[in-house]
Amino acid sequence: MQGADKVPMKSASLPQAAQQPAPKPRSIHLSAARDKRRIARIPMPGLGEGAKRRLLASSSSRPPSKNQGLGSQLPEAPTPSGQASMATSTVPPKRVARGPPVQTSQKPLPPKECGGKVPAITRQRRLSLFMDEGLKFCSSTQEATGKELKEETAAYHQSPSKRMDREVAANTFHKMQGLGPGPGAGLHKTRDSRAVSQEVVLGGKLAAQTSFSLQRPDSPHGEDPLPGATLYQRLKEHLLTQAQLKENGYPFAHPTLPGGAVLFTAREKPPQDPSCRLCCRCGTQYLVAPSGRCVRQEECHYHWGRLRPTPAAGGWQIQYTCCSAPIGSPGCQVAQQHVQDGRQQDLQGFVHTSDKELPPGAHPGIYALDCEMCYTTSGLELTRVSVVDSALQLVYDTFVRPDRDIVDYNTRFSGVTAADLAHTSTSIRDVQAALLTLFNAHTILIGHSLQSDLLALKLIHGTVLDTSVLFPHRRGLPYKRSLRNLAAHYLGHIIQDRMDGHSSSEDASACMRLVIWKMGQDTETQR
Repeated sequence: MQGADKVPMKSASLPQAAQQPAPKPRSIHLSAARDKRRIARIPMPGLGEGAKRRLLASSSSRPPSKNQGLGSQLPEAPTPSGQASMATSTVPPKRVARGPPVQTSQKPLPPKECGGKVPAITRQRRLSLFMDEGLKFCSSTQEATGKELKEETAAYHQSPSKRMDREVAANTFHKMQGLGPGPGAGLHKTRDSRAVSQEVVLGGKLAAQTSFSLQRPDSPHGEDPLPGATLYQRLKEHLLTQAQLKENGYPFAHPTLPGGAVLFTAREKPPQDPSCRLCCRCGTQYLVAPSGRCVRQEECHYHWGRLRPTPAAGGWQIQYTCCSAPIGSPGCQVAQQHVQDGRQQDLQGFVHTSDKELPPGAHPGIYALDCEMCYTTSGLELTRVSVVDSALQLVYDTFVRPDRDIVDYNTRFSGVTAADLAHTSTSIRDVQAALLTLFNAHTILIGHSLQSDLLALKLIHGTVLDTSVLFPHRRGLPYKRSLRNLAAHYLGHIIQDRMDGHSSSEDASACMRLVIWKMGQDTETQR
């Protein structure tokens, strides 16, 4: 035990050891093996001194064990230079969950929709992209927030299904990228600035400019007739035959009745009661008065979307594209009353294009045409017509007032409102006179399901190129691909995405672009 009594002195490097004398040796009694303490070597004396103080404090605060006497409470033995005591057990630090970083600027959230077809996280990412792009041309963050939130909400409501939502959002974003700073920046134009009024046409000025002749210096065909003539010759190979015209329901001149037309497609049998009509939206039979108005006012519940087969558990399910509801489900839209088509029953008042003498080297012309219609007491009637030439220039565009009272403006599809027709006096006979001046019997008219437009115009024309036939559906008739689908698939351009309805000038331009694209593909294939 004499060797154990010799305790080495502290190193003079420690501050306290330099000021205080070394303690006298004293005996240490070890009562048990568990009272031994392990000493760890710490390279820095300052850190060792701090650890020593913490150990002494913990030892003094811990109550003595019952098995230990007073002699077992050992004082801390002095350690050699650079050494300190460390506790054998330490309390682990409390774990704290890390949350997401707090953003200083909160971005707006898109409004929540009940049963939304697009996940909220997708809409949030889309809104963030819109915000980043809107800040480039908006004067303030508040202005960009309000504008882009409105655009995101509009894009969400425009898409009829989840599949089309991505295309509508991409088209909105591309339009946004083309905007520049300025007070007139906006995504949707109210009306076409190049629209030509019917009064100017009937006054004779436009009729003199658009009557086909190469003698006028301002004629587009007089400047460079070769491209137009070459395109005309190539399009002649894709014109509808007489059999195709009859099969697709194009009107033909009545053999004996002047101003009458005949159709060669199977028509639905009319009800035996002459006062009974069949609603073309919901299929309900309803009674009408001699004036054509409904005898009893009742709401019309209908689906505006098409029926389309979609994959489902165990097979396929036919659903409506408007609300993804299965076939036979109640309508998702409500109208004030029932309506009818009526165009196939009203086959009087038709006009037909005639032959015209053209200058040498001139071609009869290439035009794309599209019409918008609304529901009247007799059915669908013309409310707007647009004509585009092969250079994608709008040459004729006017609103038309129907002959009968309007019961439904059909704004979702026509884009025509009551304000558009409030100051319009143009009639369908005025439109026929202007078009007969612009067209002749050999003018190539381009359109999508053009028989519908010709029935609304009450125009008989046989030189037709129909994009629904040029780009047929894989299942054949009566199935047809929509113009919106064709433009997105072949041109990469989204049309008919406006909240205020379709635009006839936009649809006519899309038809012309599709045909020009098709001719370019045929040329590359022949090479």
